[in-house]
Amino acid sequence: MSDIELALDWTPNTNHTGFYVAVAKGYYDDHDIDVSIHSPAKDDYERTPAKRVATGDATLAIGPSESVISYHTHPEYPSLTAVAAVSQVDPSAIVALGDGAVDRPADLDGTTYASYDARFEDHIVRQLVRNDGGKGDIDIVTPPKLGIWNTLLDGDADATWVFMPWEGLLAERDGVDLAPFYLDDYGIPYGYTPVLLARPESIAVDDDLKTFLAATARGYRFAADNPAAAADILREEAVGMDVDDPEFLRESQRRLADAYCTSDSEWGVMAEDRWTAFVEWLADQDILTDLDGNPIPASALPAAELYTNDLLEASA
Repeated sequence: MSDIELALDWTPNTNHTGFYVAVAKGYYDDHDIDVSIHSPAKDDYERTPAKRVATGDATLAIGPSESVISYHTHPEYPSLTAVAAVSQVDPSAIVALGDGAVDRPADLDGTTYASYDARFEDHIVRQLVRNDGGKGDIDIVTPPKLGIWNTLLDGDADATWVFMPWEGLLAERDGVDLAPFYLDDYGIPYGYTPVLLARPESIAVDDDLKTFLAATARGYRFAADNPAAAADILREEAVGMDVDDPEFLRESQRRLADAYCTSDSEWGVMAEDRWTAFVEWLADQDILTDLDGNPIPASALPAAELYTNDLLEASA
């Protein structure tokens, strides 16, 4: 039996449904794969999921595109590679409370942003403000990661980065008005988020990962075609979810269903030009630097080295 250790990027939610569907329906069992799914709540996010993979404590992790880029420019860890896109559409946004004080990104000048302390995150947010005509003059605070949403709701921060089909829907359900700012609307080609990350040595011995990804693709295609049933499976299977509201989960799943797969019902595939655009944008804005702050040219990070679709052949 093959063992796969999967580190989630957050407590279980509808982004992760395909994995739980594959567990519940026996897709992994069909191929003799034992999958263990780990929530960061188990250690209060002491280490990021990407670092768990980089240090060999997990086989795969869910994370944003910039985690791939960060580990390709880190001298102490292996260069992690994206092996599948969990979603084809970026469902995230920078949000502020919609009380009229912040109507657009430029209004974030002079406010406080609750950061996850990711390597490029704060620079991206400041550039979002500049792209809308602001100065990018925001104060950064780094509360405990899993409490960031409450930081915004409690008024301890003015803005943060959320997934709209989850925290955005939570706000909608609870009558909290949000002002969301989607990066693509302000000239930021953010790339894929989230993606699955793996170490080079795991990819080199790829049969287990190919089989795992094929089974996972079945789970996500089921979720895309049957969002209500998939949401019910998630509620039954996932341990440690923040929400146990079946109607909320079904609506969240419905909003994500069309984002999982391409128009050809392929899950996981990525396009090189999308990776290239994000890397070039980071370099053009002087955000792409090494740990000492020295600029890295986009040419030093060819997109083809950051991701692979080769392991997805069995899932097509």
